[in-house]
Amino acid sequence: MHPILVQLGPITIRYYGLMYVIAITLGLFILSREAKRKKIICGLTGKIVSTDDLLDLLLWMIPAAIIGARIYYVAFQWTYYGAHPLDIVKIWQGGLAIHGGVIGGTLAVFLFTRRKKIRFWALADSISLILILGQAIGRIGNLMNGDAFGVPTTLPWGIHFPANSPAGMAYPGQATHPSMIYEMILNLLIFAFLWRLRKRGYKDGFLTSLYFILYSIDRSIVSFTRGDSLWLGSIRAAHVISAVLIAGFLTFVLSKRLYKRATPETSPQDRNDEQEDL
Repeated sequence: MHPILVQLGPITIRYYGLMYVIAITLGLFILSREAKRKKIICGLTGKIVSTDDLLDLLLWMIPAAIIGARIYYVAFQWTYYGAHPLDIVKIWQGGLAIHGGVIGGTLAVFLFTRRKKIRFWALADSISLILILGQAIGRIGNLMNGDAFGVPTTLPWGIHFPANSPAGMAYPGQATHPSMIYEMILNLLIFAFLWRLRKRGYKDGFLTSLYFILYSIDRSIVSFTRGDSLWLGSIRAAHVISAVLIAGFLTFVLSKRLYKRATPETSPQDRNDEQEDL
């Protein structure tokens, strides 16, 4: 594993950056199709949300997610970053916490939908699909970078990371759990599940709630193997945040009865169309 894909003189292409580009490109394609399929209307124009609208959304969401992810991570590692403030901007070395990214991105989406007069939960349901897929793709960058690594293990699939990688520096000479691969697999399973549900006619907000609930369960499981966890005292921060999200969104689903379908069950033709998607 090596974080750099190509280096031509001063030009460096890192796996981290490549994975972001792939995730954003694929996400924009899926989001555009979903907006048209669901007929999500932009109140300012009275028309279905366009590709230009979605590009504007990305310009809001991506920086907000990166900033939120970095602030969240730095806040839990302030003992180090307080003494090395210049390292705060070195995101290519790792240190983006997904929970902070989701908080920042969600805030950006909320503000965007308010400005454009778009139904927040309708758009959020479609974004949840591309978000979990993007997280899965991003884990490839983690693998090549050697971050989001696991604790030492003697299992046959343990990975020896290079000595200069975050995993190699944390556990020199030891094989560690490929926690990023565990999470990538679970993320893909969640994406497949949400993808199958998206045409079932559930109320707005149901898929978003399922995303938060299922990903929180996913992250809680994987966190037991993580060697770079952020901590709140003696408890992993991911477990605390995940418990709050599960409780909050489960309450939201039950109180709003989002599990009830707003439209009739998917027709046989819709199921055939769904098999042809992607």
